[in-house]
Amino acid sequence: MNIPKEQNSIPTTKVERAARFAFTGAKLGVNYVKHYTRKLIDPSVPREQLHEANAEDIYDVLSNLKGSALKVAQMLSLDRGFLPPAYAKKFALSQYSAPPLSGPLVVNTFLKSLGKTPAQLFDRFNIHASHAASIGQVHEAWKNGKKLAVKIQYPGVAHSVKSDLRIVKPIAIRIVGLQEADMDQYFEEVETKLLEETNYQLELQRSRELTAECSSLPGLIFPHYYPEYSSDKIITMDWLEGLHLPEFLDTQPSQEVRNRAGQALWDFYQFQIHHLRKVHADPHPGNFLFQPNGQVGIIDFGCVKEIPDDFYSHYFALTRPELLRDEAHRMEIFRQLGILHPTDTEKEIRFFSDLFQKLIDLTTLPFQREIFDFGDPDFFNEIYAYTDYVYSLPEVRHSKIVRGTRHSLYINRTYFGLYSLLGDLKAQVKTSWQHIDSLRSYLRPEHSTALIEDSK
Repeated sequence: MNIPKEQNSIPTTKVERAARFAFTGAKLGVNYVKHYTRKLIDPSVPREQLHEANAEDIYDVLSNLKGSALKVAQMLSLDRGFLPPAYAKKFALSQYSAPPLSGPLVVNTFLKSLGKTPAQLFDRFNIHASHAASIGQVHEAWKNGKKLAVKIQYPGVAHSVKSDLRIVKPIAIRIVGLQEADMDQYFEEVETKLLEETNYQLELQRSRELTAECSSLPGLIFPHYYPEYSSDKIITMDWLEGLHLPEFLDTQPSQEVRNRAGQALWDFYQFQIHHLRKVHADPHPGNFLFQPNGQVGIIDFGCVKEIPDDFYSHYFALTRPELLRDEAHRMEIFRQLGILHPTDTEKEIRFFSDLFQKLIDLTTLPFQREIFDFGDPDFFNEIYAYTDYVYSLPEVRHSKIVRGTRHSLYINRTYFGLYSLLGDLKAQVKTSWQHIDSLRSYLRPEHSTALIEDSK
């Protein structure tokens, strides 16, 4: 993979970072002026040209700032339902191809974090990054004949989360065209998760726990982690071979191999959500390595969403039609999930319940089938078309009430990301509730007993 030119420094102070954002905002203004000037001369000039210019300028500044700023771009790239294609395409680079740090900054991080240089810790260490993304970058290393992956956090990332999100929020609102009221809860949840992602000691703990709990699932490969070569800024693990999704698809894998990879991903996520009640909540392509035989390597547990029991029971009741036959029960679930608000009029209750029920019917279709074909373009086209329709409605665009709880944000994004992966794979997958329930057999004995006790 081609890695962009290395950076020798990252702006870390609030003033420096705010100045970069301000400069970007000014460039966006210039782009708008240029676009509408061209349009006066030639009315046929497409708006997509404006999107491409803005996407280029925004990505350039976000990729150099790293951290939460770039992470927002990464997350927005998954929202292909309402993000203009030019932004989605450019922001997708943040998943595994951002400008990496230079060698001196890498060595300095080791000295500050572990008290030794990479050369003192490893038999061999590649000072040039193999992959660089939003929170950190990955280097190759060797120890006792074993190839390792060493993830290094960018300087200043943890301290800049709050200020970055305050500054990037207006840009994000402008890009996606949502009301600020819709974004407040989103950004509060994002801030919480980003702060967790910058805590590499927490990530190491979660990585080891979830790897152990999911290790029996078929079709998955997990690295071993090395606490002795890890710290608050560094995580060391086994190097996993494999290809990121675009490169994997370029090899033209057979339908059987794509199905195997898709099933492994579906089972990985359903097992965590329904049997562990915590989930790897960052399903972008940069976190998976696909093998020629369809096995999938999982390489990042930085973003994990723990699912409260009451939210779980209400949210997934929506995927089981037999639980929604009672209209009063369905309305109560909508209220518990924040889809309906205490101040809603009867007209608003009917409007929003019908609106969301249609969306639920569309997005939960895989749960109602024994085998679901994610290669069916009609499935995604209908979802995207309905999403566009929903966001176009005045009642939605001008609403000052956020519909949904903060817990739904990362669960929705997890499923959207999973569906996108399976759609790109064009995988045919066993998706029924019967199959999901059967995954309980992969629980470790002590976890299975705990879940049984919790359900009593």
